[in-house]
Amino acid sequence: MKAFMDKNFLLETETAQHLFHDYADKMPLVDYHCHISPKEIYEDRRFGNLAEVWLGGKNPDGTYFGDHYKWRVMRSNGTPEDYITGDKPDYERFLKFTEALEMAIGNPMYHWCNLELHKYFGIEEPLTLETAEMIWNKCNDMLQNDPDMTVRGLIKKSNVAFIGTTDDPIDSLEWHQKIKEDPSITVKVCPSFRPDKAININKEGFAEYIGKLAASVGKESLDSAEEVIDALIQRLEFFAEMGCRASDHGLDYIPFRKGDMADINASFKKVMNGEVITLEEAEEYQTAVLVALGKAYHRLNIAMQLHYSCHRNANERMYRRLGPDTGFDMIATNSCGEDIANLLSELDYTNECPKTILYSLNPVDNELLGTLLGCFQSDEVPGKIQLGSAWWFNDTKSGMEDQMRALANLGLLGNFVGMLTDSRSFLSYARHDYFRRIMCNMIGNWVENGEYPNFDASLKKIVEGISYNNAARYFGL
Repeated sequence: MKAFMDKNFLLETETAQHLFHDYADKMPLVDYHCHISPKEIYEDRRFGNLAEVWLGGKNPDGTYFGDHYKWRVMRSNGTPEDYITGDKPDYERFLKFTEALEMAIGNPMYHWCNLELHKYFGIEEPLTLETAEMIWNKCNDMLQNDPDMTVRGLIKKSNVAFIGTTDDPIDSLEWHQKIKEDPSITVKVCPSFRPDKAININKEGFAEYIGKLAASVGKESLDSAEEVIDALIQRLEFFAEMGCRASDHGLDYIPFRKGDMADINASFKKVMNGEVITLEEAEEYQTAVLVALGKAYHRLNIAMQLHYSCHRNANERMYRRLGPDTGFDMIATNSCGEDIANLLSELDYTNECPKTILYSLNPVDNELLGTLLGCFQSDEVPGKIQLGSAWWFNDTKSGMEDQMRALANLGLLGNFVGMLTDSRSFLSYARHDYFRRIMCNMIGNWVENGEYPNFDASLKKIVEGISYNNAARYFGL
């Protein structure tokens, strides 16, 4: 029987162990999509205890922060909400999470948490109710007193070279500016452009948001779709000046419905006046904005990330109680592959298609997207159109394997830009370790099965590329 999570965890063959320990594990990390706070990086936050890092809590404005992956694990164990997003004492919350984690056999959360304990706190014992007090005390002592266990220390310990945060177009980016001006911060931290609120014309709060977007560009109002597009591009250019390498669109599905701009402006005015528009009218507006932004991304050398097929806030009662991003989302079923192709084709027709990374939350789409990639590649950069890493509910062992297998089958796995955390936790860099082990194990198995030659120079190039070099090239680091 193998030891629990030893140095060769998930590495089934000698080739896999060689590829991981000699190549993958030594490479820096490019965390090009995450939700961590640039303010906490600048201020070099120190967490008071493990529950703060893992479970989060309530912000001053009443919204919640934390890892909703963990919240879902707790809810699945019947944990009362008071211990999840409520105000129960942190140690009691930690014990409730520990109790739930013991039941999470086969869940990546079990591996992630224990990897974090190994990697950052030197704890080899698995987290159980029997070891919980010892682990709580040791972790808290290190978090409170170890000079290397602040936010910046954790980033340095993780060998992170680049962090792409997720930022709204109206954000002042003041914390990014402060980071940029602080020579003691060695990691490159850049904003990513997330304009969803300006695109979701048929969702609650759109008109109010457009007012904020207007203010961000020094106007009292934006009176047409064209003015919205101009404002977004003005903000995007500011983001580019601040080092922006990527945009991100988190849409229910990717629409493509061309319309006359006069009609689109009429639909926009209806919504701003409190009227309801049809789905077709909404899609015409969304398409116009996406096409305009896509062309701007190409001009500014900013990668376009498209995330879709998430049904958000499925539990209406809990959404009303806690708000968005609190663990009540699910995989959706959408058949928009042809629309994504039409969007890219529209951009490609004038040679203005940007670098694009495609993510579907529905793993059924892996092969569909894998075939779409080959339709729009170019010599601008190897792997210009990417199948994004296994996202959200798919960043499991089997989900990562399925995503990489689909990419290998239908494209070039060797040009993959690799893993991201998509996380709100500064301990989540351990997920790169998890991914790299799974990737090296897959490749190692192919080699040992005679499906790829045991030629070390090629294997080194592939493994180091997927671990770091491809992303560094893709995002221009």
